[in-house]
Amino acid sequence: MEEFVQHFINGISLGSIYALIAIGYTMVYGILQLINFAHSDVYMIGAFTGYYFGNYISRLGWVTLPSWSAFFFTLACAMLVCGFLGFMIERFAYRPLRKAPKLNILITAIGISLFLEYTGQIVFGADPKVFPNLLNDVELFSSESGNVRISSFDIVILTVSVSLVVILNFIIFKTKLGKAMRATSFNDTWAALMGIPVDRIISYTFVIGSALAAAGGILVGIKYPKIEPLMGVMIGLKAFVAAVLGGIGNLTGAVIGALIMGLAEQFVVGYGSSTYRDALAFGILIVILLFKPAGLLGKFGVEKV
Repeated sequence: MEEFVQHFINGISLGSIYALIAIGYTMVYGILQLINFAHSDVYMIGAFTGYYFGNYISRLGWVTLPSWSAFFFTLACAMLVCGFLGFMIERFAYRPLRKAPKLNILITAIGISLFLEYTGQIVFGADPKVFPNLLNDVELFSSESGNVRISSFDIVILTVSVSLVVILNFIIFKTKLGKAMRATSFNDTWAALMGIPVDRIISYTFVIGSALAAAGGILVGIKYPKIEPLMGVMIGLKAFVAAVLGGIGNLTGAVIGALIMGLAEQFVVGYGSSTYRDALAFGILIVILLFKPAGLLGKFGVEKV
């Protein structure tokens, strides 16, 4: 039983990170009907932004490592950098192709993903980097047998993820920006006729989604402190599967799908074989596409062509 509880805790922690990345996929798809394959590489850029900021602010004497000030400063910087990167990707890569066939945009998304990955290898180097120690990992709880352990990193990851998701929900359902985003998602032509600046709203969507991916990169850095330029490939695929599992285009579904992915992966590792942890995502994707293509909370619709 204790082993089950420990895997459950680890799965929730991992699923929280998947959720931050999956939300970016589902937000962009909800508005543009586009799978932004470059999103996982924005997550990678967020991790490396945290790596460089975390090291240099310490050397400059702005903050001391490890500390809460270093963590929040690095997190904010990474979210700002990746938010700007998301804006640039939308503005110069996707916007000119918005009226083009969907296949053109899909190929462009794959091209941007490859560009970021291999530019990252040139700029950052292909060798893995050790993420700076922004926070101390303190054991908060341990069972008598030692099989159940809750660390401060688990609490930080869950708290930051939940806080960002709550803030996002507030923006979407309680602000004018969120109302404009929902209107644009429903029908961008009608939204434009109602005076909504559709181009600006779409840019905001990319900025918010990219900032959340950056937060995921920082949380992965403190939990699993080895980062490298291709780190976004597999976790991006898993986050995409989580978005599809929950019902792509549905924010709540993305969070639920991500938590299911995280729990399933941890239980496969704990009670099966770690060999299948990556294959599990594709197995879940195949099952969902076969039996419930719209996802758990998605709505099935027929597209007219």
